[in-house]
Amino acid sequence: MVIHFWGVRGSLPSPLHPTSIRDKITAVVDKILIEDIADNESKQRFLDGLPGWLYSTVGGNSPCVSVAIEGQDEIIVFDSGSGLRELGVVNSSEDSCKNFHLFFSHFHWDHILGFPFFDPAYNPSVTLNLYSPQPGLKEVLLGQMTVPYFPIPMDVMASTKHFHHIDKTVMIGPAAVSFRKMHHPGGSYSYQVNHNGKRFIYATDTELDTSDFFPTEENAAFFKDADVIVMDSQYTMGEAIAKYNWGHNAINLSVDFAANWGIKHLVLFHHDPAYDDRKLHSMLQAARGYLQRMGIKGLEVSLAMEDSEIVL
Repeated sequence: MVIHFWGVRGSLPSPLHPTSIRDKITAVVDKILIEDIADNESKQRFLDGLPGWLYSTVGGNSPCVSVAIEGQDEIIVFDSGSGLRELGVVNSSEDSCKNFHLFFSHFHWDHILGFPFFDPAYNPSVTLNLYSPQPGLKEVLLGQMTVPYFPIPMDVMASTKHFHHIDKTVMIGPAAVSFRKMHHPGGSYSYQVNHNGKRFIYATDTELDTSDFFPTEENAAFFKDADVIVMDSQYTMGEAIAKYNWGHNAINLSVDFAANWGIKHLVLFHHDPAYDDRKLHSMLQAARGYLQRMGIKGLEVSLAMEDSEIVL
């Protein structure tokens, strides 16, 4: 199972501002010593030693995460934020994947706006299966592809499309995809992919409450001992208190939740569009510091970054 991140931001796409690029270059220049540029080996060592927020960028696209199952010519996709366009560009050649399974957590704008820009949807040799536990998926996607919102109607998309209102686990080849309703204004669903003894959970746009920690049979079946959870961790604890009931989660609660259920790897996700790379990496360090202070063992915490992968 290969998990790939195409879009990691909340709200609308958030490009890296030119000022941020200038700040990064300035910070790198300030760190350079004469010995760092003595030869190519020194330069590479210097670059490898830079903090993550300087050396790379988290990315600015809104949510889209794909899962590829070994030996299967099908791609499972969670949400169609602007990151879906990036996935489409990579899979636009004639020898690319022709079978996509798109699961929607909910229909808020940042989770559907990439669909009209998904190149494979215009390819007659491609089949799209689209899933949601919420009714009305087809009408929602049709609605955003009408004037004045978009100039091209969905019937121009030449792919074969099947819409599924799901109420039980879906089998995609040998992989089982199940879902669970979470706390978010208007509702949102998390998904679990279970394949070959490995479990991956996609849980964006959720505000955890005490019921999510209870050792109920339903909670345990979905969350307990999962290998990886990609979880909404948009806020610091102070922000989460100030924005109670906005439907997003604090990083400390994400850590507590993952530890509570024995999850092995927590990926902080749905980043605030106003936060630059430095802020997001500081939140990652805060999460890891909290993990250490609380004495939590066996849990890895990382930051969702576009074009990164996790292999299970």
